[in-house]
Amino acid sequence: MTKRGQTAKEATVADVARAAGVSKAQAARALGGYGAVSEQVLSLVVAAAEQLGYRPNQLAKSMTTGHSNSIGVIVGDIENAHFGLALRGISDEVRDAGYTVVLVNTDEDPEAEAGAVQELLQQRVAGLIVAPCSSTETAHLESAQERGRAVVLFDRGIHGLALDTVRVDFADVALQVGRVLLDAGHRRVGYVSSLRIPEPYEHGMDLGLSPVADRVGGIERAYLEAGAEWDTSLVKLNASSDDTLAAACSELLDQPEPATAVVCSDSLIALGVLGQIKRRGLRIPDDISVVAYDDFLWTELVEPPLTVVAQPVYDMGREAARVLLRRLGHRVPAEQLPLRPHLVRRASVGAPRARTTTGSADRR
Repeated sequence: MTKRGQTAKEATVADVARAAGVSKAQAARALGGYGAVSEQVLSLVVAAAEQLGYRPNQLAKSMTTGHSNSIGVIVGDIENAHFGLALRGISDEVRDAGYTVVLVNTDEDPEAEAGAVQELLQQRVAGLIVAPCSSTETAHLESAQERGRAVVLFDRGIHGLALDTVRVDFADVALQVGRVLLDAGHRRVGYVSSLRIPEPYEHGMDLGLSPVADRVGGIERAYLEAGAEWDTSLVKLNASSDDTLAAACSELLDQPEPATAVVCSDSLIALGVLGQIKRRGLRIPDDISVVAYDDFLWTELVEPPLTVVAQPVYDMGREAARVLLRRLGHRVPAEQLPLRPHLVRRASVGAPRARTTTGSADRR
């Protein structure tokens, strides 16, 4: 019993070894999960550790094993609910395997992403799950792989990089989105995304293994089917801040021939676009139609409810974690998680009608 005001000393490996009647080296191997110990020694050490309330020193363990019990997760924008839900899936999956998650936000900046990878490697994370913000600046990911760290890409892939990748294929559902808008009579269809590309979008531009590539490609295919041509000036990328999003909306909505429909690349973009539409006094779908990717609760509660592409974000996070755990040697049961998106049609798509760029509809 400790005296009042005196803090009880935490049990050490040496204390556990003495209580178990084994050497310190044997106790360290049993507690650290490395090296070979007999079943008898393991049983004695575990019992002694429980009796003494031993808690492992993760820093010391990482110095011995070369890695900690942490998984590094790198995303472009943690404000985006898409990444928050994926992170929940990752965390739920790795928790039972004894890992914690270290999250880093990069603001979709390749330099920040490279720095995050370096920092996490210095922290000796067991592995990395990364939503890469560039399809060309990949040296930091290759370096992590060469240094023996398991790396899994999620949400976005990279051409020519031999890494496990967990992503949803949007090509077919994007084609469906294009068909729905074209069938409603829209020809001036805008697309807004935060994807960083240095040049304005042109037909056939390589957008990497990104969801945006699937989504833009699907709409282009719908135009080809309809014998029409999509005006690529209506594809607005780089909308990664309030100012750039407002500028993109101005280019879509304030022109002599404004967009009659806007497809939003994610729920965060959708919120910004809805705000810009409201500021102009436009009505959905009377003056402009809106489709968004990600089916979060608010998209059904707004008036009118938004037509959305629902995707299994949580399951994508879980699957990325499962792939990483298998890379780390865990016997994760094989489970085929359904990673298929689908269109949810609601009331935000209607037939276009002529309007002025001030927002009033021309009803003549």
